[in-house]
Parts: sequence; structure tokens; C-alpha cells
Amino acid sequence: MAAYLIADVLPTDMEGYRGSGYLEAAVSTATAHGGTYIARGGETTVLEGDWEPERMVIIQFPSMEDLRTWYDSPEYQEWVAVRRRYAPNSKIVALEGV
Repeated sequence: MAAYLIADVLPTDMEGYRGSGYLEAAVSTATAHGGTYIARGGETTVLEGDWEPERMVIIQFPSMEDLRTWYDSPEYQEWVAVRRRYAPNSKIVALEGV
């Protein structure tokens, strides 16, 4: 069953975030674990409620196990600190599909 990483990334320094190498590393490590980017940084429209997402990212993985293997992997975890430096208030969840 597919699983999705859904992130609301809140960069405090977009130039530093883009220049850090994190974006390229996230893509390469996720794809190496079967991840496919569904959405990344496109326009969002709030239809209901007061949530104001900044920069949404959705990555599909073949399974929750694949998602967690990627997220917990040493090659991705070394970049987590970089993401947290430039986007410290991001929100990230894993969602199992149907």
C-alpha cells in the first residue's frame, strides 16, 4: 500500500535553503528509496479553515516501510539538520494510502 510524506516546509531563509544542497539531496535520496515527488512548492489555495501552508511537498513511496527506511536512512538524516537550520518550523507527516 502506498504511503505519502506530506510536508509544510517553512523556510526562514529561502536563499540559504535553496543554496544548501538540501533540495537536491532530498530528491536523490527519496528516489533511491522508491519515492516519487507528487508536488513540491506549487501554488496552494486554502479551501476551508485557517491553515496557511507555506511550501507544500508530497512524496509518494511504495509503502510506509519504504518511506520510513528513507526517512531514517543515514544518507537522508545527514540532511535533516540542514533542513531544520533553514526551515525550523516545518511540519512533516507520513500518511498511509488506500
